Amino acid sequence: MVADLAATALIVVDMQNDFCSPDGWLASIGVDVTPARAPIPVIADPLPPLRAAGVPVVWLNWGNRPDRANLPPGVLHVYDPDGTGGGIGAPLPGGAGRVLERGSPSAAIVAGLETADEDLHVPKYRMSGFQDAELDSVLRNLRVDTLLFAGVNADQCVLATLMDAANLGYDVLMVEDAVATTSPPYCMDATLYNVPPGRAGFSAGAAPKYS
Repeated sequence: MVADLAATALIVVDMQNDFCSPDGWLASIGVDVTPARAPIPVIADPLPPLRAAGVPVVWLNWGNRPDRANLPPGVLHVYDPDGTGGGIGAPLPGGAGRVLERGSPSAAIVAGLETADEDLHVPKYRMSGFQDAELDSVLRNLRVDTLLFAGVNADQCVLATLMDAANLGYDVLMVEDAVATTSPPYCMDATLYNVPPGRAGFSAGAAPKYS
């Protein structure tokens, strides 16, 4: 597959401290975030040439309202089913912020990834960045029809957003070497099995290569 870069955007999903930093939320509840850190240099390297080619970079991060008023119970309590704490909006140890809260240090983009003034930042509130969010409107206004996906977790938020994008009529490509997951390896295997027509890779310091 060959994509027209003039009609392409890069969607970077959830590369934020809560998911990727040793001081973030997942690490605080005992998750090994080492795999989630692997895409950092892979994503960072092609950002300058992609921007130079006019490809919009969209940072799609969990960034909930502080009052969490738009979250249904199934999302609000998914990691806090008994209401004892540790879920969305809970304070993290050491003043690292509140879990997945917009404006919190914990929800900031992880160190090692640099944004540019022309990049776009779109908050999300579900595994899919299209639900209850403005992502589709932003992409339509950019006049793009092909989306490259990078970030974490490949089998969860990346896949959910990619599937919704495909259902909305976008051409989608998962950048295989720029996604990762803290889930067991078979989850990644299943994800890659389900999206082989849309897999791509980043060439070092260059635009994506497609297969």
